[in-house]
Amino acid sequence: MTELVLISVSGKDRPGITATIAKLLGESDVDILDVGQSVIHDHLSLGILAKVPSTAERVYDALCAEAESLGVEVNFTPVTEGSYETWVDLQGSSRYILTLLARRIRATHIAEVSRVIAENRLNIDNITRLSGRVSLGESDDMSKACVEFSLRGTPGESFREQLLAMCADLEVDIAVQEDGIYRRTRRLIAFDMDSTLIKTEVIDELAALAGAGEEVSAITASAMAGDIDFTTSLARRVSLLKGLPVDALSEVAERLPLMEGAEHLFQTLNRLGYKTAILSGGFTYFGETLKEKLGIDYVYANELVIRDGQLTGEVVSPVVDAARKAELLRAIAEKEGISLQQTIAVGDGANDLAMLDAAGMGIAFHAKPLVRESAGHSISTLGLDSLLYLMGIRDRDAELGPLSQ
Repeated sequence: MTELVLISVSGKDRPGITATIAKLLGESDVDILDVGQSVIHDHLSLGILAKVPSTAERVYDALCAEAESLGVEVNFTPVTEGSYETWVDLQGSSRYILTLLARRIRATHIAEVSRVIAENRLNIDNITRLSGRVSLGESDDMSKACVEFSLRGTPGESFREQLLAMCADLEVDIAVQEDGIYRRTRRLIAFDMDSTLIKTEVIDELAALAGAGEEVSAITASAMAGDIDFTTSLARRVSLLKGLPVDALSEVAERLPLMEGAEHLFQTLNRLGYKTAILSGGFTYFGETLKEKLGIDYVYANELVIRDGQLTGEVVSPVVDAARKAELLRAIAEKEGISLQQTIAVGDGANDLAMLDAAGMGIAFHAKPLVRESAGHSISTLGLDSLLYLMGIRDRDAELGPLSQ
């Protein structure tokens, strides 16, 4: 005969505790059915679900004696065979990853997220911090924090809507994705450029030099909000740049303001071997500048027509519009032998929606309301490098040095 027991060990962590406990169990021919361990601020929590032979009753006394010498507590909870088999049957349940991002994680954030999870009858199997340890003196303006919830069960139809409403109230970002194989094997990430990789709209900068800043900015805002067809808006805006000296392109390129976290993101993606692309309704000249600066693999954008050292107010056909972005994403994935489920697309405007929808994961980044509501995921609180958290990459992983050749 055997009995099932959950062995719980807790106390101040130190090397050798797990090894000692496991050695005692091994000497009594105990089978380990499940095991989990975590350490928070040097405090150990170790759980072992064990099948203990009836001949090994003395193992409990030995564990208690050893725990006392190690300065930890040990508790034993009997588990019935029926409850164990029910637990085994649950392993086929749907699983999801909920990622909570903020400048600082507050108790209110955890409380509200946990409440919505419970109301949707989901179980929390694990909570893990992905962000690095933060000094108490660090400013909230540039800090970043992320915890990841592993959930079991099937969420209700309003689960995502409830979480989205919570984001605005709590100034956090929350992403939910199925915990499947594709989440762990993303290989291609495509980015919009203007207001995504950089903090500005290049065409607005060029228009300011051409003396048409206010008019072009108004058209740009309408196009990004989805009020004007992108191709029409592009033609109208570019026509206002007619006669602008070509030197203006380099002037603007030299002062492109990168989005927060962009350099750290691409350093990590390049080190880990991801393929990256710019798919932009902006202009190739500036995409190529970013390609060189950040180590991007592909750039597809619109080509400005230049004649006699000046812009003609035209672009080369075909225009990179919403449909073209999605088409290019598919083409790059096919060329690289990558499933669309392994792709991520990031953008902020209405002309990015088709690309976001085509990708395995579409992320609205600091986006307009229409895009936030339509995209599968949204980030509005942190910088671009917070994308790494959605991919399950911890700060300590991203901060490693270059991979050896």
